[in-house]
Amino acid sequence: MSASDITQYFDYIFMAMLLCIGIAVIRLRNLFAVVMLTGAYSLISAAWFVSLDAVDVGFTEAAVGAGISTVLLLGAMLLTSREADETPLVRHLAALAVTVAAGVALFYALGDMPVYGDANSAANTGVGMDYVQLTAEQIHIPNVVTAVLASYRGFDTMGEVFVVFAAGLGVALLIGLGESKRKKG
Repeated sequence: MSASDITQYFDYIFMAMLLCIGIAVIRLRNLFAVVMLTGAYSLISAAWFVSLDAVDVGFTEAAVGAGISTVLLLGAMLLTSREADETPLVRHLAALAVTVAAGVALFYALGDMPVYGDANSAANTGVGMDYVQLTAEQIHIPNVVTAVLASYRGFDTMGEVFVVFAAGLGVALLIGLGESKRKKG
């Protein structure tokens, strides 16, 4: 059994865990349990990304998805009721229709994806290989992913930081963290 076979088994385990957590999130009415399960979903997603050799995406998912999002959802949950209201059947059917349509579209697009590990795929030829070959020479950073994120995509990464900051500030303003106490009288 090769290392790629073991990794593939872990990928299947991660997918099964994500599916189980997704079903549990849909079925639960307790908002605290839903928030905690979405945090667990993000952590498992991060582990899956690391298994797929996308360490930068896994790190971001762990920090933003499991960390910041969970804290913001817990803070927002303090201002709401702890149990969700009953949802009409029509909304469940509409959500099911959207989910099924998205799933069908994803499976339709699956046939156009390259074979896993294909050396002739678009990611392994063209500009991608130029980055791999020229990064050490141009940037002098041994890790290609770090070099691309910090140098080639520096402005994009800075923009993402501003978006996350603006989202956090917006949530803080919505829940009233900047509001001063006023005396009624």
